[in-house]
This record gives sequence, C-alpha cells and structure tokens, in this order.
Amino acid sequence: QVQLVESGGGLVQAGGSLRLSCAASGSRFSINGMGWYRQAPGKQRELVATITNGGSTNYADSVKGRFTISRDNAKNTVNLQMNSLKPEDSAVYYCSAKARSYGSGWGAWDDYWGQGTQVTVSS
Repeated sequence: QVQLVESGGGLVQAGGSLRLSCAASGSRFSINGMGWYRQAPGKQRELVATITNGGSTNYADSVKGRFTISRDNAKNTVNLQMNSLKPEDSAVYYCSAKARSYGSGWGAWDDYWGQGTQVTVSS
C-alpha cells in the first residue's frame, strides 16, 4: 500500500508563485514515476507534468515554461514549482505515482493518488 500526501496549495494573485509538494509513504514499496494532475469545476482531470525515475519530464502545453517538476527518488517526494500563475490554473491538484507494494512478493504496478490540494489564482 502506498499513501500520497500533497501540500503547498493556497490562494495567490495572478502572476504569483506556489510550490506544491507530495510525499509517498508505505511499509514497503517501489515507485516507477510520479506526476501532477489537476481538475477544475466542470472540467476533466488533466495531466500537468510527469517525471520518471531517470529524470525525464513531460509538461502540458498550457504550463510549459511556467511550471517545473522535480523529485527526490531517495525520499520518494515530488515537487511542482508554479510560476507566473494564471486564473485558469485554479484547480484541485493531485499527486500521482505508479507504484507496487511487497507482501509475499511484489504486486503489480498500479496508480496511486493523493487527496488533492486546492490552488486558487485570483485576477
């Protein structure tokens, strides 16, 4: 079992910055990759950014050049630095990880999600 906990959300003015963090924990687990997703009211959940264990990153076109994803593999944490925030960035941001747990043996790879953290950008 893997637990993901996000932090760092809040209210910020347009043009401002926020830094989101996510920490993974569990008895015994392995993570393949981590990422951030967001969902605004009335909209579908969308990918914001992902990062592999090797450090390869991928960003949604809407945030490219403004957001930066990073992680510490040893600590099983992932961060999202958000700069030049726009009102359309307002959403609940979710941390996600592809992970597997060990019982009598390693389980299958599965997707895990955090509870979400609210980001609100005012005009």
